[in-house]
Amino acid sequence: MENYTYNSFTLQLEGLKVTEHSMYPVFVFLLVSYLFIMFANVGMVVLVCIERSLHHPMYVLFCNLPINDIMGNSIMVPRLLSDMLVPPSERFINYYECVVQAFFSHLFGTTSHTVLMIMAFDRYVAICNPLRYATIMNNNMVMKLIVSAWGVAIVLVAVLLGLTIRLNRCRMMITSPYCDNASLFKLSCESVFINNVYGLSFTVVLFTASIGSVALTYIRITAVCLTSNNKALNSKALQTCSTHLSVYLIMILCGMLIILMHRFPQYSDYRKMLSIMFHIVPSGLNPIIYGVQSKEIRKLLSNMFTSRKVLPFIKGGTHVAFESKAH
Repeated sequence: MENYTYNSFTLQLEGLKVTEHSMYPVFVFLLVSYLFIMFANVGMVVLVCIERSLHHPMYVLFCNLPINDIMGNSIMVPRLLSDMLVPPSERFINYYECVVQAFFSHLFGTTSHTVLMIMAFDRYVAICNPLRYATIMNNNMVMKLIVSAWGVAIVLVAVLLGLTIRLNRCRMMITSPYCDNASLFKLSCESVFINNVYGLSFTVVLFTASIGSVALTYIRITAVCLTSNNKALNSKALQTCSTHLSVYLIMILCGMLIILMHRFPQYSDYRKMLSIMFHIVPSGLNPIIYGVQSKEIRKLLSNMFTSRKVLPFIKGGTHVAFESKAH
């Protein structure tokens, strides 16, 4: 019986397929997008950490989103940019580096769901049980929610990749812009039935739990708002929940488009581009949406920029006044 086992530790990465004329615009777009994502998300984390007025459960839980966005894009975009600068025939990647990239890529997508689920729970308690909010959402509960969100995602993705790395490899071409689980188990000539079953179950369970929990949360919040005559409560619900819901819908839409494109193999290049956009678009929009719609963050940013404009003016005015007195 012929032995197909190859198990090469040097893989060839297809990278991003772009024409020679469009390579530089795409490169600049990805580079600018990555720099903006880093600046905006790191700035948001720093702002929440140093500003005591933002040390509330909602913002502490939200901080996990920019951290996840930083991680997910840092593991993928720099490598993608470097591959664009070399010919396709010279795009090689070490097998273990590819596994690490696939792990963090899937962790990014999974954690996006789990973090938004615990944020939905926080909004449910804040709107439906406002008097008990401080008691329920104490520091201990916040830490449990954060650990649960990351822990569940890590375990699910670890099992996903564990089933893949057990397979022997007889190919070395990664037919994707970056490493993911599907492109890794396609390197094998063995049966990948278990991988397909677990991958499908993983996706169904994650989307069902995510969409179901968020939908139930907002149905309950809507019912409370409709039966309440408290305008302040309704205004708070509209402000905070619209922010969370906007971020969630953008993430779900990007994920659904990628899944839908799998049904059309003839559009594989569009699917690959969408998979990159899944990392970039939500990560770039999340800090903007929270910065614009959150009253506390908007007020802090406004005060910071105002103080920077006023301070030079005051210094200049003091200097002029001093000179006039001297004369």
